[in-house]
Amino acid sequence: MSVDSFKFLPRLIAAFYQMLEREPDYPVPWTPLPYGLRECMFGLVTYGGLYQRGVEPPFDIEREEKEPTWGDPSYRSIPTGICQDQVGVSHLHLNVQDVTSDINILLPVHRFQELVQQGRMGGLAELAYSFMGYQGFPPDTTAWEKNYGPQVTEKFKSEGVDCVFLTPA
Repeated sequence: MSVDSFKFLPRLIAAFYQMLEREPDYPVPWTPLPYGLRECMFGLVTYGGLYQRGVEPPFDIEREEKEPTWGDPSYRSIPTGICQDQVGVSHLHLNVQDVTSDINILLPVHRFQELVQQGRMGGLAELAYSFMGYQGFPPDTTAWEKNYGPQVTEKFKSEGVDCVFLTPA
């Protein structure tokens, strides 16, 4: 299946983004697993703009619509036992219709629960985390690097998470 990351943007803005070439600021680190999957506690993270309805507010897409070079850097906590009807999605760069039908498209909580029940994974953290993948143009990930990323890291560490499974939007 082909993914058009710019499908829901105005064509002029989409064309502008598609013409850009950007190299990462640094290489992505690789850390081997300390032991087998059956012993690992997993944490889940998505950049799909998910939130728990009635518990936390949606991501600020109204500001993004007014300021297209800005993206909401905050995160939301998602209980891994969440029911589908409790999931909200706020993202201007995705077709959110499918995700509102099946959270597992962006955050495979139910698939991971099945793997844990089958004994193929050691466990799943009680909370998953959702960010807004779009961070403006040019992308500004400073808040992620200095504030929100370390906060989520500490929360995962406190739950004994060994591995994080990241699902991009």
